Order: sequence, then structure tokens, then C-alpha cells
Amino acid sequence: MRGTPAIRSPVEILRLSPTEADELLEHLERGVPVRPPLCAIPAGTADEAVVFGDTHGDWRSTEEVVKRYRGGNLCLVGLGDYVDRAPDDCAQGSVANALYLLELAAEAPTRVYLIQGNHEAVRRIPAFPHNLPEEVDELWGPDSTRYERILGLLERGPLAATTPNGAYLAHAGFPRGKLPEPWTKAFDSMDVDRLAEITWAESDASHIRRGAALPWGGRDLDRFLEATALRLMLRGHDPDLTGRPLYGGRCLTLHTARIYERYGGVVMARIPLGPPLRSTLDLAIEHLPSEGRRYPIPE
Repeated sequence: MRGTPAIRSPVEILRLSPTEADELLEHLERGVPVRPPLCAIPAGTADEAVVFGDTHGDWRSTEEVVKRYRGGNLCLVGLGDYVDRAPDDCAQGSVANALYLLELAAEAPTRVYLIQGNHEAVRRIPAFPHNLPEEVDELWGPDSTRYERILGLLERGPLAATTPNGAYLAHAGFPRGKLPEPWTKAFDSMDVDRLAEITWAESDASHIRRGAALPWGGRDLDRFLEATALRLMLRGHDPDLTGRPLYGGRCLTLHTARIYERYGGVVMARIPLGPPLRSTLDLAIEHLPSEGRRYPIPE
């Protein structure tokens, strides 16, 4: 395995030897870009963005998303939580899902954006369950450096991204209170409270309360969008809101994992990157064929 390897499937990643896994990590450390906390997707990058929500180790659903990303002049945006809580039929799913996505980011750094969720920001704010370290040990033996390297690669992703036509994308929330001029400076100093606002805060429409940050509501979102001249928000984090446009079509929550499919399915969205966005009606929501399915456990 020398030079620039081809993108492996998740099953191929799970079959790597410890030496091959180390070589893959070296390749990713050379190729995965380090993003700023707030990343602007440049105009002209693609015609559309394929956006997926929390996959939580469900690499079978991730593969279905990637098939759609491969099908045209598109970019790929993940909304965080790529690890932990993997379905039973996705063996060591956190490892396979994370490394598969990181290989895509190394292959196409101008087209793949892996936003951090609260399960990627665990070194600053712990999240439970956190299965990634145990999965790494199960695959390649008790060597904590491999876990640290994988987590370090996931931490290269931004905390939020914007599209040139007015979408804000983050795992959970946005900076609150009076924003600086320009508003993008709100991401320059990322203390724990600000990190919790972005990666942990629930929508007040959700029944879930984790307690790491105060929930936000429609007025908070309106103030943020008005201050930033953005039009709408895409997020993950709250599975009970999956696929439901909220706050007058200004917010859409996505989940792309079968462990949460009972709330609204296994869904992704397509955002056109040309004309200015008006509401979530400008987006296309797609249910994936992994929805409702269970697969043989890989040997």
C-alpha cells in the first residue's frame, strides 16, 4: 500500500491489518484539509451540495449518500456525528464510517466538508456513548495513538459552513447574543460555551434536552439569520425533528442513520448552490434505500 491508495469501501477498511491501518492514517494526515471553524463553500464549487445528517457509524447509509455525491458536479457536506451508536449490522461502524469519509475528504478537499458534531468534539466536551476508542482497539489492538489520530483528523473539520447562496450548516446551533462586526469573528474565539452553542444546543421544538447548552427558538434563529444575511439553516442533532421544516421554512433537521429512522426516515438533502435560497422549499429531501433494511453482519 504505497503512494496514493484508491478509496476503500468501509468493509475493506475493516479488513486492514494494523500496519495497513497505520499507513492509511499517514495518508490521511497528509491529505485531509484543516478547515477554519467557520468555512465558506466557495461559489462555483459545484452545482449542488449533497448534505447528510448524523450517520453515527451507519456506513451502509453513508455509502448510499456517497453514490449520489459521485453522480454529478456536486459537493458533499456532513453535519457531524459520524461516530458512536453504530447499528449492529455495521461492525466497528464508527471506525469504518469515519475513515471512509476522511478518505473522501483527502481525495477531494475542495468538494468534501465534514462539519464536527458533539461526538467529534469530545476532547473539549465529553459525549456519551463514545464507542470509537473501543472499536479501534477491537480492530487493531490496544494502541491509543490510533484513536487519537482518527479523532484528530475528524477535528480538522469546521464547526459550521455557509453556502454562497445563503445556507448556514452546523451540527446543532449557532452563536447567540450580539454578534461582532463582521459576524464571522464570532468563530474566532471558540470557548466552551460557544462550542456548546454550535455543537450541543437543541431546537426548542425538540423534546430532547441534553443540558449542555440552552435550547434556541425561532426568534433566536431569525436574529442570527438577519444579522448574517443568511436565509436558512441545516442541522442534525435532534432526531425527533428529522425532515420537518421549522420556523417558517428557515430550518431543516437531517438524520441519515437507521438507528433514528423511526423519527422520519433515513434522509439527506440537496441544496442548489446557484440561485439565492428563499426557504427549505428550495431544497430536495431524499429518503435512502437503506431505510427499513437490515443487512448480514460482515465476516
